[in-house]
Amino acid sequence: MRLWPALILAAASPVSAQPVPADQPKLIVVISVDQFSADLLDEYRPMLRGGFARLGTGTVYPHAYQGHAATETCPGHSTILTGDRPARTGIIANTWYDTSQKRSDKAVYCAEDERAPGSSSTAYNVSPMHLRVPTFGERLKAVYPASRTVAVAGKDRAAVMMTGQRPDQRWYWDGKKYATDLKGGPIPQSVVSANIAVANLIAAPQPALEPPAPCLAKSRPVSLQGGGQPVGAGRFERPAGDYMKFRASPAFDGMTLALAAGLIAEMKLGQGAAPDLIAIGASATDYVGHTYGTEGQEMCIQTFSLDRDLGDFLAFLDRQGTAYQVVLTADHGGNDIPERERDAGLADAGRVDPGLEASKIGTTIGASLGLVGSPLYGSSFGDVYIDKALPAGVRAKVLSAAVAAYRAHRQVAAVFTHAELVAAPAPTGTPDAWTLKQRAKASFDDVRSGDLIVLLRSRITPISDTSRGFVATHGSAFDYDRRVPILFYRPGVNGRTVDRPVETVDIAPTLAGMYRVPLVKGEVDGRCLPEAPAVDCQTR
Repeated sequence: MRLWPALILAAASPVSAQPVPADQPKLIVVISVDQFSADLLDEYRPMLRGGFARLGTGTVYPHAYQGHAATETCPGHSTILTGDRPARTGIIANTWYDTSQKRSDKAVYCAEDERAPGSSSTAYNVSPMHLRVPTFGERLKAVYPASRTVAVAGKDRAAVMMTGQRPDQRWYWDGKKYATDLKGGPIPQSVVSANIAVANLIAAPQPALEPPAPCLAKSRPVSLQGGGQPVGAGRFERPAGDYMKFRASPAFDGMTLALAAGLIAEMKLGQGAAPDLIAIGASATDYVGHTYGTEGQEMCIQTFSLDRDLGDFLAFLDRQGTAYQVVLTADHGGNDIPERERDAGLADAGRVDPGLEASKIGTTIGASLGLVGSPLYGSSFGDVYIDKALPAGVRAKVLSAAVAAYRAHRQVAAVFTHAELVAAPAPTGTPDAWTLKQRAKASFDDVRSGDLIVLLRSRITPISDTSRGFVATHGSAFDYDRRVPILFYRPGVNGRTVDRPVETVDIAPTLAGMYRVPLVKGEVDGRCLPEAPAVDCQTR
């Protein structure tokens, strides 16, 4: 299935290139491929001939890290264009808990404004209010007031965390269409066209896709524990009207990139006096990974399709006649289904014990202390919270019992209390060598983080019930979830592969070095990467 010839939504004709300084392309394109681990790129890169191959001629950092332990979409995207780790951005998870809230839903979604009447963590008002630091787009506007910042993404949290406050346009998939949280102003024609195109696409059935030749070797059905359907040999056939299957298919990224192309053309991004920024969140790889795992035919088809669509997108940029800079990275990696991992010899791979759910451990602890129900909030890993309404003495007993219960479990690698992480110094040195405590510290916030942080052992998948659609995930403190690629690309500028470990927080200060955006020393966690094209790292 080839989407691009039919779905590029150009709302304005390309114009001739305008003269720009040699070291400052007027269009900055930052692409985040959700759940695109460095392992995935390493596996497929020798076979790819489209966009990834072209981007690979630039400066490539194959050992980049989302250094923190909370390897989820919202924290990861908050690092990419702020230069800060989640401990500084305040985005410590996709969802955290505030048990002092008056609403019955004590969970808080990372990109919601829970103050809005009727908002909940699942039916929310999209907002950047929880992001505590400025994005590169905001800093760019401070230096170049005519600069424009745009986001297009498959998830609201990706779009919000990469653009922060006051973007010019911000569009994301809301489950049925591309929507925005910005108020006022006309809807761009490219968005109107995209929503018509995607509605027509989903209304028609999708026949099975033809796998590229290398994917045929990946086609093997694997049975799942927990009630889910076998995965591994899928080809993305889709009945008419199935929005969920559309989301977990290559067509999703094709539409998102097409809408990005339409907004670039319609807004004439990169054709003004100041540099413009567009942040693109390609989310299909994440949904494919969750639905089918990372090592079956489905992910193989998705990777080849995205490679082709990225190639078409770069060709579109070429036709605009405007100089551009592309950065591609990911918000986190991902782990395959444990059933296939065990077949591959990873004997320790497994699914989480349902008894590790915070509510179940909490109910046992509560009963021992004479409490009604569970005093714990959270899931089977990550941040676990103790009800703030309990007296201090009771909270202390709950904490002690919870720490003991989690540390005694064979699937738990480490447990850190709030007090331990408050006292721990911020991590230093290269992220590949950080301890588990340092990784937890990098995504710890004194206000929003849990009373204890639970880290599962390597290759323990925190999904026990596979009948609900998701069979694999991320979120661990280990390198299959932390290590991602960073690629800097400019047409006509050859780069090289840099093997030293770096972080995604290094992207923003590197762009600041390219565009002479001032940063005070220590203002961000990241550092400027001197190997990137035409960059001045002297003060960054």
